[in-house]
Amino acid sequence: MNANAYQINKILGLVLGSALFLQAVHIIDGNFTPKSGSEVAVKGEQPAEAAGGAQSLDRLLASASAEHGAQIAKQCEICHNLQEGQGPKVGPDLYNIVDRPVASAAGFNYTPAMKAKGGKWTFAALNKWLTNPRADVPGTAMTFAGLSSEKQRADVIAYLDTLSKNPVPLPKAQ
Repeated sequence: MNANAYQINKILGLVLGSALFLQAVHIIDGNFTPKSGSEVAVKGEQPAEAAGGAQSLDRLLASASAEHGAQIAKQCEICHNLQEGQGPKVGPDLYNIVDRPVASAAGFNYTPAMKAKGGKWTFAALNKWLTNPRADVPGTAMTFAGLSSEKQRADVIAYLDTLSKNPVPLPKAQ
């Protein structure tokens, strides 16, 4: 073998080794990144934030675009069926999700954490879930990172509300 063959092997080894190193740094960095701002929140700020959040959500829902929400929700279709009667995929069926009891879709095996959540999928509950599912229900199997934009969450919630024979009325603009 000539020296050029060894030179190519050295270059390819350097490139692959660098890629492996960068991937390892990325994984390690992900373990030290804060998961959400809510974990760092000060106790005294939470009640005011929650009250303002409900008013803000109502205002956003009043002007939400279900059409825009449908575009955003296309990423949900990787794991969830959105049409009536299609049943679960990796995640439960999202048809008629608004105002449905949590962990109640037929034919889906929920994690114990989701079963323990209880309640209904109200607009506020969906908003909290879509912000960061793993912060809302630690132990959930859902790997979706969440939507940081309040407007996008409102649009998705408005779209999900249309996936029903009897949609829940959205708040009116004031």
